[in-house]
Amino acid sequence: MKNNENSSFWISAHIITNPTLEEAIVDYLVGVMGASVEQSVDVKGPALHLNTYLKEKNPTSETQQLLRNQLECYLTELATIFQVEKPIISWKRIEDQDWSNNWKVHFKPFAITEGLIIAPTWEEYTAQEGERVIIMDPGMAFGTGHHATTSLTLDFIRQILAHDKDQRILDVGTGTGILGMGAALFGATHVLGIDNDPEAVRVALENVSLNNLDSVMDVSHEPLQQIKGSFNLIVANIIHDALITMTDSFSNLLVREGNLVLSGILHGEQEKNIIRVFTGCGFLFTEKKQRKEWVALHFTKTD
Repeated sequence: MKNNENSSFWISAHIITNPTLEEAIVDYLVGVMGASVEQSVDVKGPALHLNTYLKEKNPTSETQQLLRNQLECYLTELATIFQVEKPIISWKRIEDQDWSNNWKVHFKPFAITEGLIIAPTWEEYTAQEGERVIIMDPGMAFGTGHHATTSLTLDFIRQILAHDKDQRILDVGTGTGILGMGAALFGATHVLGIDNDPEAVRVALENVSLNNLDSVMDVSHEPLQQIKGSFNLIVANIIHDALITMTDSFSNLLVREGNLVLSGILHGEQEKNIIRVFTGCGFLFTEKKQRKEWVALHFTKTD
C-alpha cells in the first residue's frame, strides 16, 4: 500500500481477543469511540478477530497516539475484569478508497424501537402500516442507531411522547440526529440537536432535511452552556464522565417536572454514580432500561 501523505486516510486497528470480550469491545468501539467494526470470518481458531476503523479522518500523529492509548487502556482494563488474556492490537493506515464504502454493506434497514425504522439512503425501504421511517446517511458521524444506548433512549422518548406530544426537546450530542428525528416523528413540537463535532452537525442537518423535518428540528454547534430557553425533555446519549459535568446545565434548561433521559452508561458503578450525582442535584430517578451491559436512565426535575 502506498503511503501518500497527501491522500485522505483512516486508522484501522486489528484486534485479536478472547471471544468473551466481543460484546464489550464492540460496544465501546461503536458507542464511545465512534468506530465502525467488522468481524473477520476467514480466521479459524479459538480467538476472535475484529477489524475496526476509527472515525478520525487524516488524524495528526498526536491524535493517532491518543486514540491508540485510549483503546489499549480500555482493553487492558477489560481483560483484567474478565480475567482473560489481554487482546493483541495491530495498527495500520488505510487510504480512503480502501474503506470509505465497505461498512455500508452491513447497514440494512432495521427497527430501532417499536414503530420506527432506520433505513440508509442507499437501501430502498417501503414503510409498513403504523411505521415511521428515518432515512439517513451517517457519514462519519457517530450514530447509525445500532448501538443499544440509541434504541434504549428512543424507547424512553416514544414512551414520554405517547403521554404528551406538546414537548420542546433538547438532544445533547445529537450525532447523526437519530434521537431528535425520532422525537420529531413521534410528535414533538420542537427539537434542538446540538453537537460539538462540526462533522456531526453537518451530517445531522443533511439527515433532517432529507427527512423533511426542518420545520420541527434545528441542529446547532452552540455549546450546551450557551443554549437559551427551556425544554420539557432533555436527552443525552454520551458517556458517563461528560454527563457528570452537565448537571447544572440540564437543571437550568429543564422545566419543573420535565424529563431527563441519560444514556451511554454502563450497568454497575457508572449507573450508580449517575443516579447518585443527579438525585443529589434536584432530579428524581424514576426508571431504568437495560440491554446487556448498557443502561438508559430516566429522571424528572423536582425543583
